[in-house]
Amino acid sequence: MSRELNKVAVTIPPSSTMAINAKANQMIADGENILKFGIGEPDFNTPENVKAAGKKAIDDNRSKYTPAAGIPALKNAIIEKLKRENGLEYTPKEVIVSNGGKHSLYNIMIALLNPGDEVIIPIPAWISYKEQVTLAGGKSVFVETDEAFKISAEKVAESVSERTKAIIINSPSNPTGATIEESELRAIAELAVEKGFYIISDEVYEKFVYGGRKFISTASLSEEVKELTLTCNAVSKTYAMTGWRIGYTAGNEAVIKAMGNVQSHSTSNPCSIAQYAAIEAFNGQQNSVGEMIKQFDDRRQYVFKHLNEIEGIKLVEPEGAFYAFPDVSGVFNEKVKGSVEFCDLMLQEAKVALVPGKDFGSDNHIRFSYASSMDDIKEGIERISEAVGMIGK
Repeated sequence: MSRELNKVAVTIPPSSTMAINAKANQMIADGENILKFGIGEPDFNTPENVKAAGKKAIDDNRSKYTPAAGIPALKNAIIEKLKRENGLEYTPKEVIVSNGGKHSLYNIMIALLNPGDEVIIPIPAWISYKEQVTLAGGKSVFVETDEAFKISAEKVAESVSERTKAIIINSPSNPTGATIEESELRAIAELAVEKGFYIISDEVYEKFVYGGRKFISTASLSEEVKELTLTCNAVSKTYAMTGWRIGYTAGNEAVIKAMGNVQSHSTSNPCSIAQYAAIEAFNGQQNSVGEMIKQFDDRRQYVFKHLNEIEGIKLVEPEGAFYAFPDVSGVFNEKVKGSVEFCDLMLQEAKVALVPGKDFGSDNHIRFSYASSMDDIKEGIERISEAVGMIGK
């Protein structure tokens, strides 16, 4: 009898963002004054109307199992949201509610991929994409972006093969904050239609676009594109509901059904209480969203200006999300040879938690999440500046 563990599971590294956050939290528990810019979590509270809907659901005893793919009322709220905000029409059979955006993406990978199928991932990219592809038996094919972290359809085309099953589009991007130009998005979508591969459109940061830029939902480009696009989103970022764990996918009915089959045998339904709260998030007043975005934009501009004032650090202006992805290679030396050493030094010496860019696909960069108060951001950048000034001395 073999007691050997699954070979894939034991080789998958844990999430570095979660690991950094856990380490920072432990240091805080030990009495250290740590400023956290690691995890991608809005520092705002869930809106009062959404919290009230969750409390009402508890009082109304909405605590039983629900349909595995989500309650009809929430599916309808998602359908109305997609129609109202993205110009997309779906039926309930084309929508599945899951336990957060990450779970939605994982279900997509399990439903789509057979052993050896390839998924194109523009890099730098969110660290869980490649691990989810691996867990599903697929193969990640990485496509480099340019200096502004922009992907080109030409480079995507060069990476397409007979085994290509899908491409992941994440715009605005985690970790870079970059957006995809409309012309390139259209060209990539046309390529998908021509070659017949799926588009996994991770739109969790759709509201967080700045400087007059307009968000375009990939599936809205044409009916042919919509048929091949799996639109993935969540309430986590937009409504500061990261812990409520509600994500969703809209797309081809056959794929959604397969995802539902997987979910029914793994997690079953998402939290019943959170589902009722999410209905209010979609249908209720949206004032809190606009206020949050305004504050993120103010922080973005401050981070862009002041990180670039630190000698050896270069930052391309983030266009969306709430991340900056500065190049810190200008301060590397014999002691600090990459992003991991840089982040370790910042945590120990500056008491600032950052995420190494290595896991995202670039060891010259680090991720700075500005989902923190402006006071913390100001102090954090001062600490980073002082610590950088000491490197090599």
